[in-house]
Amino acid sequence: MTYSVDPSLIVSLKQILPAVNTAGCCFSPVAGLSGESWRICTPQGTYLARRQTAVMAEMGVSRRRELRMLRTRQPGGVGPQPLGLHHGWLLLAWIDGDTLPETAFQPVGALALLLVRLHRQPRGGFPLALKGILARYWQQIDRTRLTPRWLRYHQRVQRTPLPPVLKIAPLHMDIHPGNIIATGEGWQLIDWEYAADGDIACELAALVRGNGWSAGQQQAALVAAYCAAGGYGDVTRLQAAVGRWLPWIDYLMLMWYEVRWQQTHTISFRAAADGLHARLQSR
Repeated sequence: MTYSVDPSLIVSLKQILPAVNTAGCCFSPVAGLSGESWRICTPQGTYLARRQTAVMAEMGVSRRRELRMLRTRQPGGVGPQPLGLHHGWLLLAWIDGDTLPETAFQPVGALALLLVRLHRQPRGGFPLALKGILARYWQQIDRTRLTPRWLRYHQRVQRTPLPPVLKIAPLHMDIHPGNIIATGEGWQLIDWEYAADGDIACELAALVRGNGWSAGQQQAALVAAYCAAGGYGDVTRLQAAVGRWLPWIDYLMLMWYEVRWQQTHTISFRAAADGLHARLQSR
């Protein structure tokens, strides 16, 4: 099948990889939740192009930040090799392999090793500005859904200090089976669009909530495996820190779904937001 490709992608490809003969390239779209991405097959290799769009910018996505976070990648890293950014197109080396099945995280030993490898990489220089993200999302929500209780909760969140930091490291912040590629050299993380430097406990809390795990046995198993793999030295302290981050992650997810509902009017986003509203109202 032949696809129509934005001319700006061709221009950017020539600028980033001038040795590539674009006339011999094969372009195919890559499915994703929040962006326009293309797989580019060339005689010189296979690449992934990820575009910056206005909708993604509203979600806090920055290809420049993504490039910077990936450029710190060292041997043993867990992400794709970045090749360059031009006119909003981020070009990455393609990672061959298959995404993980939903059951791959149980038991959590392999996942813990991936997290430790990630958190041992150098920082990218972009701190996770969680309150700034929430403030940006707040400006974009559907005002017809706003209630006095929600307004009070948002104001309380903005007044409340963030949890104390245990250890700052590069965070991916969107780890689920669909964002992990199984390769011959181990698991690799893709889709770094929300990556930033932050507390390791925040990453673990995001993983627990993002994958629909309980804050009991599954969370405890992840924390124990992470510490056993060398990620942190005190299981009890890390477990408590993850618990402190869970309400923040709940609210971040709620606001993300609310903005996506406003942008797309996709029923699944509204249903997910409604479920998180119910959880927050119980507090």
